[in-house]
Amino acid sequence: MTEKHDINILDHITAAQREAAELMMQAHGILAECKTGHRDVVTQYDRRIQELLMQRLSRDVPGAHFFCEENGQQDPTDAEHLFIIDPIDGTMNFVRGFGHSCISVAYMSHGELRAASVYNPYLDEQFTALSGEGAWLNGRPIHVEDAPLSETVVCCGTSPYSPELADETFDIIKKLFIASLDIRREGSAELDLCSAAAGRAGVYFEQSVSLWDFAAGMLIVREAGGIALAADGSELPMDGRKSSIVAGSAGAVYEALRIING
Repeated sequence: MTEKHDINILDHITAAQREAAELMMQAHGILAECKTGHRDVVTQYDRRIQELLMQRLSRDVPGAHFFCEENGQQDPTDAEHLFIIDPIDGTMNFVRGFGHSCISVAYMSHGELRAASVYNPYLDEQFTALSGEGAWLNGRPIHVEDAPLSETVVCCGTSPYSPELADETFDIIKKLFIASLDIRREGSAELDLCSAAAGRAGVYFEQSVSLWDFAAGMLIVREAGGIALAADGSELPMDGRKSSIVAGSAGAVYEALRIING
């Protein structure tokens, strides 16, 4: 796989996201339906944006396969050209009018992440990364913050679709709060990962995320000089299994892992 090929793929992704963002920003009459529970919702815009992205990327990349949040059946994760899509990451924010959601797309080839883009249309912030080349925010290089937990903030998710994890999750968050400057819970896993990549936060932690929740942000964090691991310190699964995640600068991540597993 050539660098030029990955750049072309990223260009296709960002163009499709910009088109999809017009749908998102013009949304009205939002209808939310429950999927697996009352916190797990989908709107007509999730489906319309996902359909648009799949159509554009299928046109631009012959042989494209897809692993998407709103798909009933997923394509294999070892495909040559696989796009991992979360059409609206932060759907509850979108439904409730919080103005903090994003369109997330990662490109993976034979199980290896090659390109990623996370676009927040509310702030016109586009986080991008290419494997081995770096990470950028609106074209400017970004880097993780090299600081201990005591000098940074921690972004966290509460895994609302897994209420059985609530007690353990909030116990861990309390410990991370005590060890850090403060906690941020903003409702979008991919944007939390991008905050860690850009040095706004030192660490992002969550107990249960899906591949479409973290694939793009994980590459962006890594290309910004950080690391992303499961909460037990193992590598994140790229085969579609759910996982915990701790991501950010290496020092802060390992400090957080000691707290989580202490």
